[in-house]
Amino acid sequence: MKIAVLTDSSAYLTKEQQEKYQIDVLPIPIIWGKKVYHDLVDIGYEEFYQKLNTAKELPTTSQPSIGDLKQKIDEYVAAGYTDVIVITLSSGISSYFSTVQSVAAEEDRIKVHPFDSKITCAGEADYAMLAGRLIEAGADIDLIMHDLKDLQKTMDVRFMVDDLSHLKRTGRLSNAASFVGTLFKIKPILSMDVQNKGKISAIAKERQYKRAYRHVQNDFDNLTKNLSYKIQDTIFDSLDPEKKQAWLDDYRTKFPKYKFDTSIIGPVVGVHVGQGTMSMIWCRDLDTYFDENGQPIKGIESQAVVDPE
Repeated sequence: MKIAVLTDSSAYLTKEQQEKYQIDVLPIPIIWGKKVYHDLVDIGYEEFYQKLNTAKELPTTSQPSIGDLKQKIDEYVAAGYTDVIVITLSSGISSYFSTVQSVAAEEDRIKVHPFDSKITCAGEADYAMLAGRLIEAGADIDLIMHDLKDLQKTMDVRFMVDDLSHLKRTGRLSNAASFVGTLFKIKPILSMDVQNKGKISAIAKERQYKRAYRHVQNDFDNLTKNLSYKIQDTIFDSLDPEKKQAWLDDYRTKFPKYKFDTSIIGPVVGVHVGQGTMSMIWCRDLDTYFDENGQPIKGIESQAVVDPE
């Protein structure tokens, strides 16, 4: 058994992470007027937000090319792979997962295992890195898919946007009609139903940034403090490094037993949330899927995160 891991650029894995865990990435196209950019290939992180702030015409996104996907599968077949796990951004905000399912149904040279992350950015990256680590440790495909589903049960997200108009414009906010934050300077707190359809919704609103920040931190504390497993958390931003560092310092001080890291909201997700967005995704610590010798632990059944209604 020879297993590959393929994800898309909205995971925002670093080059070092891709190489370390043997993860391949397909870029997602950004359509801006008559020009097509490929996420972090033709347009960089800072360049994108600078352009977004000054452009009169705003961009939209597509999904990774089916041709690129099939070409990658051809490469895996030629290299002798028996299986490929394709981890996609949430089906609640993209049709890419259904595309992968269609390709998987037609493919008989290699087993294609579509996995709907029900999230994006750092959460999608966590799945890909766990799969890569499990493959390196010799896990079979059944254990890997089991552990990806288990990790999903433990994953949750909170984020705050400066301007709801991008999510409204691109149709990615499921309850947009309920919120008029751009008109009344409301600071909406958003989440994704990772254990359900993977859609984005505004779950609360505050009048001030500080109150919204405390709301997010209280949610994080309440949803994690009674769990039986260790937690890891990624804090990430759309080009606001000072605020990201402030979040990181504060969380590390208040939650010293948890593991914290940072990432970015890159161009293709930035199309939908805009600059100034701050976010955090947490889940079970990936290290806890392995024993002290680095071997995969079988039969893990994690307690699920249950967001309040």
